[in-house]
Amino acid sequence: MEDLRQRQLTQWLINIFALNECELSSMNGDAGFRRYFRFIKDNQSVIAVDSPVDKCNNPAFLYMQQQLKHVAVKVPEVLAYDELQGFMCLSDLGNNELSTVLTSDNMTDYYQQAISLLPKIASITPQNLPVYDDAFIQRELDIFVDWLLHEHLSITLSSEGSKQLQSCFDFLISNALEQPKVVMHRDFHSRNLMLVDNELATIDFQDAVIGPITYDVVSLLRDCYVKWPREQVTPLLHYFIDLMSTQFSLSHISEQQWQKWFDLMGLQRHIKACGIFARLFHRDGKTGYLNDIPLTLSYIVDISAEYPQCRFLHQLVQETVIPTLSKKIPVEPT
Repeated sequence: MEDLRQRQLTQWLINIFALNECELSSMNGDAGFRRYFRFIKDNQSVIAVDSPVDKCNNPAFLYMQQQLKHVAVKVPEVLAYDELQGFMCLSDLGNNELSTVLTSDNMTDYYQQAISLLPKIASITPQNLPVYDDAFIQRELDIFVDWLLHEHLSITLSSEGSKQLQSCFDFLISNALEQPKVVMHRDFHSRNLMLVDNELATIDFQDAVIGPITYDVVSLLRDCYVKWPREQVTPLLHYFIDLMSTQFSLSHISEQQWQKWFDLMGLQRHIKACGIFARLFHRDGKTGYLNDIPLTLSYIVDISAEYPQCRFLHQLVQETVIPTLSKKIPVEPT
């Protein structure tokens, strides 16, 4: 059913491309406020984007699109843009998300291809990009408390429990801040990588920031949507370390230090993600992401067990969060 924004988007496309008519077909959107549609122009599929200016950072999308092209990372072409209305028209990269073709046999090859993009992304000029600082990271961690614990599971921590959890959060924040800073995609995973003519392209890069060097690789290798055995992940992490050490002259950093950065960066990201999945349901009415919470929590249990500073988090998730979540009535994805 069309709404006002969709009608305005349709009319904009008709005007800008001198079309007789334009029929938009809704696509599955991302976790944000953007909406995506396909339409046919000159017998080719094209993507129309409704990206409200009050909710979406469109200048960041355009900047990163240009920068990624400049470093030879494949991205959608921007065919048209209306700054005031927040409408875009992009080239269509197709439907082949990396997530849909991955198997245990091919994941190493595909993930090496993906990891090979990270030195290029990391070397982008960080003009006017936000810094992933302590306040930024704290806000993300608070999403876990506010939306998963409180809103979704009705779990209220005692004053002492809140202090212990914050102590763990402080440990994670320190880990992030001590890492070398690079431009990071911030949502670099198998659903945001498209396979186009046997080459990987990336999408949803509008939330790029300047931040920890391990963030993007942990987003990929410890994906919230698929979990790979450690024996497959470890060689890929070493592949990443070799590439980045060469690119940024980091050969002095020990393997143990890289592993710690990687582990704790993933832990921070999974804590945030669990909260976001709950927020997408309660605030935005997107039910499907609830199904991704159990897998994401399993990462938290696994990694927090390896670091004494995260003992409280480990017990909280294993003994309280997971049992409470298991009692929730499942919600069918929309």
